[in-house]
Amino acid sequence: MEQKFTKYERARILGARALQIAMNAPLLIKISQEDLERINYDALKIAEIEFNSNVLPISIRQPLPKRKEEALKRVKAPKMEDPQKIEEEIELEKEIIEEGEIMELVTPEDEIEEEADIEED
Repeated sequence: MEQKFTKYERARILGARALQIAMNAPLLIKISQEDLERINYDALKIAEIEFNSNVLPISIRQPLPKRKEEALKRVKAPKMEDPQKIEEEIELEKEIIEEGEIMELVTPEDEIEEEADIEED
């Protein structure tokens, strides 16, 4: 049974085998001296030749996703009444104003004062 690999699995297999070959691992297929010279002893090319001839002892386990028996249910957010929305918006605005006071928001008057100080220098 020939296994189909994704491009990511293929790249991982070739990279791992090329690293082994680069670290003087024995070749798993007979390649003539002329062919080795033609590919300039490139470990990745040798790994690709081995991969294409199906001699690599590297396999990939591809687990199948689990099936769910029950249908997916939509999560419903509780509906809010208009007065409740208005109250939450007011609370949120108060929080923003309080944080703005802590951070000292810049006012247009502050910018005018800074420009006047720069011009005086």
